[in-house]
Amino acid sequence: MGQNTDGSLAQIEWPTLALITTCYCAWGLALWHLPLWAGMPLAALVIALHASLQHEAIHGHPFRHQWLNDLIIWPPLVLVIPYARYKATHLAHHHDEVITDPFDDPESNYLDAGTWEQLAHVVQAVLRMNNTVAGRLTLGPVLGTIAFVVSEWRKRDAEVVRGWLIHIPAMVAVIAVIAASPMPLWAYLIAAYAAMSVLKLRTFLEHQAHERASGRSVIVEKGGIFAFLFLNNNLHVVHHMHPRVAWYALPALYRARKDHYLRRNGGYYFASYREVIGKYLWTAKDPVVHPLRRR
Repeated sequence: MGQNTDGSLAQIEWPTLALITTCYCAWGLALWHLPLWAGMPLAALVIALHASLQHEAIHGHPFRHQWLNDLIIWPPLVLVIPYARYKATHLAHHHDEVITDPFDDPESNYLDAGTWEQLAHVVQAVLRMNNTVAGRLTLGPVLGTIAFVVSEWRKRDAEVVRGWLIHIPAMVAVIAVIAASPMPLWAYLIAAYAAMSVLKLRTFLEHQAHERASGRSVIVEKGGIFAFLFLNNNLHVVHHMHPRVAWYALPALYRARKDHYLRRNGGYYFASYREVIGKYLWTAKDPVVHPLRRR
């Protein structure tokens, strides 16, 4: 389903709206009504799901008006990433011709060779470890956050400053709710870190360096629970080819034209995340340095 063309109730994407509502209810349940041993895992799952719902909102769901999508999804449950900046950088990422470019793709996991050569050996070792599943799940959230903040700091333009200024009161509001709940802040921070780790499994391999832009986005066919938490972005090439299609319509698109999508992405395919973890738990899938770009 693309972006709505009128404001009628019939044009609202009800599955997405229902899931957003359920997500906030589950967040409240985790904070206020469950014992810590149950509330922390639920909070981690809900925070990860909320980040995926933010991605849906960025792409025009569930309402026709983007300001409504932004309004319904603005709370930064993960705390550290401003929604406005995520929105801006993610839309820049969707210029497919720059995907994975370490300079022009703000979501690239690669470094330029010149940048790599200037790093201390210990930093290089950490980044190599980060290119395994084990490293990405444990180190990835903190390394990714540091890299994002440093990148934002270097830009220092009005849009970046505005995005962070909007984020600060939003983050304070979320922390205030947490502080008023029975869940200790330290427990919530652990849950948020776990949520970011879950999301790092998705970003670990969703793009690869390839001469053709169409060959850079993955298919992980059987996503299991991760397909739900990632809102079917395991079918990533389908999303990049149809970025305005709602999450719940992606599997049918893939099933209808599976051979087409696999030809399109050059067979960049995994059967499941179990296969991914089995292959790359302790083995790097990609080099840190982009193999096709140097500036």
